[in-house]
Amino acid sequence: MKLKIGITLGDPAGIGYEITAKALSKLKDKGNVDFILIGNKNQFLKVLKILNLDSMDILGNINFIDIPSQEDIEFGKVQREAGRVSLESVKLGVELAMRNEVDALVTAPINKEAWKLAGSKHIDHTTLLQDLTNSRNSITIFETKKLRIYFLTRHIPFSKIVSEVRKDRIIRGVLEADLSLRLLGINNGKIAVAALNPHAGEDGLLGREEIDEIKPAIEEARAKYNIKVYGPFPADSVFYMAAKGNYDIVISLYHDQGHIAAKMYDFKRTVSLTLGLPFLRTSVDHGTAFDIAGKGIADETSMIEAIKKAIKYAVKYKENYSQYYRYYKDTNSNI
Repeated sequence: MKLKIGITLGDPAGIGYEITAKALSKLKDKGNVDFILIGNKNQFLKVLKILNLDSMDILGNINFIDIPSQEDIEFGKVQREAGRVSLESVKLGVELAMRNEVDALVTAPINKEAWKLAGSKHIDHTTLLQDLTNSRNSITIFETKKLRIYFLTRHIPFSKIVSEVRKDRIIRGVLEADLSLRLLGINNGKIAVAALNPHAGEDGLLGREEIDEIKPAIEEARAKYNIKVYGPFPADSVFYMAAKGNYDIVISLYHDQGHIAAKMYDFKRTVSLTLGLPFLRTSVDHGTAFDIAGKGIADETSMIEAIKKAIKYAVKYKENYSQYYRYYKDTNSNI
């Protein structure tokens, strides 16, 4: 059977339609994969014309599910109708995934303000996907070549990070990082934990978080759950070591610590994976780029990589979800 990959085209006023069209033009040799596009077909045809791409060449063997627009959508502007189209695209993509009509979902960028104008109570993909699938938890990791990153904390003020770096929170992070690897088919993977302070605190001279919270969490997770977790390692070297293949995933303690590492390593090929849902979701790691939308100059590399990751992991993920995720939920109160 062919693998079926659903692609939601994102905000039609942004670059999602363009990068998807460009990506598909370069992935035409994927004969073992059926692509299902979800979005506004008129806008997609408009983009193909801008790019001088043959619509029959791109759409000839692709199933396109149209979300009709009630208004003409302009490139580069926040619009309620664009928000509605992108929101409905994601909802339909989730329905297809939950009915096993697609094996994984790839999402192009949306605009939070447009979703709000369209009446959505959700402002991002993750919360919407979690709600629509009744998932208790979802996990976001980055993957760039050999480098994988799990984020202990994400969108919080920098002043609150220290209070969130607690032993119980770190143990949960280790469990989720281990679960993430297992869902991707990597059993007994090696996990590295980044330090919070410079030089991992220098034995308390530059901070005690490594001594009081991080190291005890690592030791307990290793002893209690038999997880191969190591650290804390200075943040200025641990991502490099993981990129070389010494570790399967790094636990980043805060948003920019991991984002900077991934994007400096290879900005264009950084892909976001959402795990913990009944299906795999991959996504580009950038926004709608309204400033260049409709100009035909957007770089499609991240979308190509997001599609490739979906193809690579979709089957393994679905197999491992039932085997591991339910086990983790039933046996660990930390998940």
